[in-house]
Amino acid sequence: MKKHNFYAGPSILSEFTIKNTADAVLNFNGTGLSILEISHRSKEFQAVIDEANALIKELLDIPQGYEVLFLGGGASTQFCMVPFNLLKKKAAYLDTGVWASKAIKEAKLFGEVEVVASSKDANYTFVPKDYTVPADADYFHITTNNTIYGTELREDPNVAVPLVADMSSDIFSRRIDVSKYDAIYAGAQKNLAPSGVTLVIVKEDALGKVDRAIPTMLDYRTHVSKGSMFNTPPCLPIYSALQTLKWYKAQGGIDALEKLDKEKAARLYDAIDNSKIFVGTAKAEDRSIMNVCFVMRPEYAELDKQFIEFAGERGIVGIKGHRSVGGFRASLYNAMPMESVQVLIDTMKDFENKL
Repeated sequence: MKKHNFYAGPSILSEFTIKNTADAVLNFNGTGLSILEISHRSKEFQAVIDEANALIKELLDIPQGYEVLFLGGGASTQFCMVPFNLLKKKAAYLDTGVWASKAIKEAKLFGEVEVVASSKDANYTFVPKDYTVPADADYFHITTNNTIYGTELREDPNVAVPLVADMSSDIFSRRIDVSKYDAIYAGAQKNLAPSGVTLVIVKEDALGKVDRAIPTMLDYRTHVSKGSMFNTPPCLPIYSALQTLKWYKAQGGIDALEKLDKEKAARLYDAIDNSKIFVGTAKAEDRSIMNVCFVMRPEYAELDKQFIEFAGERGIVGIKGHRSVGGFRASLYNAMPMESVQVLIDTMKDFENKL
C-alpha cells in the first residue's frame, strides 16, 4: 500500500531525493565508495557542497555579501549562535510558538531581550500584528512558520532594524527578500533533507561586531572562513539536500513550489471548513500552508483515535497532532504531492459520512 507521509519532521522527501541518496549510499558518483565513507576533503564531495551552495543562492536569489553555511546542531543550536554572534545589547523577539519561546530563552543569556508581542495567551492561534520593534534593537527575530500551532508569516516584515528568522519549516516555499536579514536559519528535516544538517544564510557585514569572546565552533566566522569545512560536515544530509535543490529547480523554482503549496493547503482547509466534525485551530488570516492543524469538534472529540486508525488503513501516516496540543496535523511540505492531500480529504469525508 502506498504511504501518504504527513509527518512534521523528519518528513516527506521527493522520490528523486530518496532514490539518488540511496544510490549514493551504495556508490557515490562512480567512486566505488559510499557517501557514508567518502572523505569530506575529497574533490568529489567538495563539488557536492559547492553545487548545493550555488543552487541555494540561485533559488533564493541571495545577493552578494551573504554566506551559505551547512552546520550541525539543528535550529536549536542557532537559538544560541544567533545572539552569541549578533546581540550586542538588546534584541527584539516575536513570540509565536514553542520554538520562538525557546529562542527567546537562549537569547536572554546574552543580553536584554524585548518580546514585542506574544500570542501565548491565545494558545498561539494567531500571529501578533500590532507591535513596535524598538529602534535600538540589534535585530528582530521571527519564527516564520509555527509547526505545532499551524500559523505562518508569509511576508518579510518591514522594520527599521535587521531581521533574523528561523525558517526551518517553510524555507523554499516563498520568495524571500534576503537583503532584509542578517541571518536566516533552517533545520533541514522539513523542506530540504534528512535531519542532521542546518542551513544558515548569514550577512558577512553583520559579523564581528560583538565584544564577547565566542567559542570557535559557535562563531559564524569560523565556518565562513572554512566553507563549512572547519570540522567534518554531515555529508549524507548535505548530499540529500543537493538532490532536493536539483529537484526544486526542475519543478520550476520557488514560484512554482509556492503555487502548488498554496493549492494544496487551500484544498485541505476548504475540506476542514466545510466539515461537520472537523475544525481548524489557527485564525484564518494566519493559517500555515505548511502545517495544517485541526481538531474534532467538541461533541466528536472522543473519535480522535478512531479517525487516526481509519486514516492509517488508507496508508495515511503522521497526522497525529503534536503531543502538547493534540488533534491532527497534516504537514504539506514541498515534496507532498497533491494526490496525497486528496487521499486525506477523501478519508476525512468518508469518516464523517459513516458516522
